[in-house]
Amino acid sequence: MRLPRNVRRLFVVGLVSSCVGFAQTPTPAQSPTAEHAAGATEMKAPAKPNPARTSALRELSSSFEEISEHTGRAVVQIFVRSYGTGSSESANTSGDVLTAEDSSGSGIILSADGFILTNAHVVKNAHSIKVQLNARVTREARASGDPSFNRPITATVIGVDRESDLAVIKIPRSNLPYLTFGDSDELKQGELVLALGNPLGLENSVSFGVVSAVSRQIKPDDPMVYIQTDAPINPGNSGGPLVDADGAVVGINTFILTQSGGSEGIGFAIPSSLAREVFQQLKTQGHVHRGQLGLVGQTITPDMADGLELETAHGVIVSDVRPEGAASDAGLKADDIIVGLNGRPINTVHQLEAGVFRLAPGTKVNLRVERGSEVLDLPTITEEQAGSQLDAIADSVDTIKNLVPQLGIVGLDINKAVLEVLPDLRRPAGVVIAARKSSPPYSGPPLETGDVIYSVNRKVVNNVAQLQAVLSQIKPAGAAVLLVERNAHLIYIPLQLD
Repeated sequence: MRLPRNVRRLFVVGLVSSCVGFAQTPTPAQSPTAEHAAGATEMKAPAKPNPARTSALRELSSSFEEISEHTGRAVVQIFVRSYGTGSSESANTSGDVLTAEDSSGSGIILSADGFILTNAHVVKNAHSIKVQLNARVTREARASGDPSFNRPITATVIGVDRESDLAVIKIPRSNLPYLTFGDSDELKQGELVLALGNPLGLENSVSFGVVSAVSRQIKPDDPMVYIQTDAPINPGNSGGPLVDADGAVVGINTFILTQSGGSEGIGFAIPSSLAREVFQQLKTQGHVHRGQLGLVGQTITPDMADGLELETAHGVIVSDVRPEGAASDAGLKADDIIVGLNGRPINTVHQLEAGVFRLAPGTKVNLRVERGSEVLDLPTITEEQAGSQLDAIADSVDTIKNLVPQLGIVGLDINKAVLEVLPDLRRPAGVVIAARKSSPPYSGPPLETGDVIYSVNRKVVNNVAQLQAVLSQIKPAGAAVLLVERNAHLIYIPLQLD
């Protein structure tokens, strides 16, 4: 949905003009001193700014109204009932129990037939999802004789991508208002944006701000980058759109940095350039196929350049190349230095990973490599990350059925689909840890996502049901020694259950 071209112009003109609209210098006739001296006693009209000077401000205000009206119609409120683990208060039970949790967030309708984009953390562990359409849309539907729009609509999860924190859900409706993606790569620092959503459960809210940074990295080892904005964002805004002056979605509001718990003008949105690709893959395939190069790289530091006697002190040195992988097939070798990707300079591992992160498997990229005194351009075809396939399987797990409260994990049975993704497992049956609590209900070494449990106290467990049964027989504070495969090695992990 794109708005008239003059709307963008008004964003700029309005701010400039508004700065001068109230800067009128009083004339002598308007001066209180002059009036008093003349002995005037008649009542004066309230002071008003010069209408000619404030017309641009009124046009700017009208532009905001128009953008809010059009984009707000496609923003929905999402209500989620989920189940998590919480401490039991009963004297007859121990460990964690399943507790119901209610939460809400925002979403964006991106197609007339009801596909909605939101954050993965909004629908995490959802047992049921309800969607409330915008009030204006609901009123129009009621006026047309369709009462089904009055109440929240049950939604189904189409796909979840945990790496980008995006998810697609769907409601069974048609002829819905929807938004379109803008190009976040064209955003500029200082550009005006609006953030829409349902902060703190307050439906259909809009806030205004500027783009503080166009490509902000939060964690050094995370390939994700975000749009930073000072448009006020609060809990409940997650999954709502960040829109530009054309009413196009340039970002998905995701989280804030705060010391007080409320908005402090440091909000972050997932760029539309990434969200668009993730949405299309989740919508059509239910999961995201993500590419990789099949190599291990490290950012060159001054010490590394000195110790290895490198001819350059910038770029990414290749420390390992996976046999028969994408990089190997392209001719890359250990100690090659990657300095460019598709014509863009590469100085750090993060830049390389971020450049590949949004690419689908089978995408052709060009790596510029320094090998001694040579400079080579090596065409490379990205390969698929095995982890993304496993995540797709794990996302389909029934969280309630597969919860193992004694370990604080969600388990995944090893089946044919898992073996296709992990063909080199040491045993054909067991339980893969698909998710785990940050604070485990046991003492001992932490279990990790991706670990495979084969036995407990020498009792073989072939699936989640057997693991649950064996652990239920262990008394509180009892020992549970797990045989686990981790990184292709079998290890014992001794735990003491709470």
